Amino acid sequence: MTLVCRLAAACMLWMTILVCLESRTLSAEIGISRPKTALDSDPDGWLDILPRADLKGWSRETIAPSTTISLKDPWSVDAKSKILNCAGVGVKEMLLYDKSVGDGVFHLEWRFRKIEGDPEYNSGAYVRNQGPSLWHQIQIAHNTEAPFVGDIFGDRPVNGKPERWVVSGTGREWMLPAGEWNTMEIGCNGREITVWINGHESNRWTECDVDRGRIGLQSEYFDVEFRQLLWKGAKP
Repeated sequence: MTLVCRLAAACMLWMTILVCLESRTLSAEIGISRPKTALDSDPDGWLDILPRADLKGWSRETIAPSTTISLKDPWSVDAKSKILNCAGVGVKEMLLYDKSVGDGVFHLEWRFRKIEGDPEYNSGAYVRNQGPSLWHQIQIAHNTEAPFVGDIFGDRPVNGKPERWVVSGTGREWMLPAGEWNTMEIGCNGREITVWINGHESNRWTECDVDRGRIGLQSEYFDVEFRQLLWKGAKP
């Protein structure tokens, strides 16, 4: 093959790769290739747990080892848009649904308020929480160090001290950029916790020893919005 032919073949290959990448990006942006979420597949029977303006039914909680709640309350609800706002700058805490739940699916959508630069956006969702020292977090983040979005992690006591554990997943492959709405669904079934990001199964953990607990969200130093807070399964 002549040099000209080789160069032409290489150009054709790169054009094919670029077209595929552009097509994948466009599909992600307009939702063509996104699989259905549990909410899409079966929109009936979901319990809307979006807090009221006074946050009644939800509680602000500390995250160990902290034992005091911040003087700044980062949480507010826009009743018109049905969005829960978290003005999280300077605040790290949990906002937990007051009722304990067992098996079911927690559906939520999040969007970070995009800021200049390349920050490590951070937040989270919780299932089967039983106190400030016994929690199971599913990471919500745009970051460069683990845990990444969709990873499941928590602390467990070992010789009287908390030890961090992490179950890694593939959530980064399906996440849209900061400033855009993303969907997360967390399924709890017996000892199994499964995570879907934008309809894609991204993580599964099969060793959860806690069969019920509170669900909720995390404030961790960034402004983030939440909507479509829904629960489906065993009644709270």
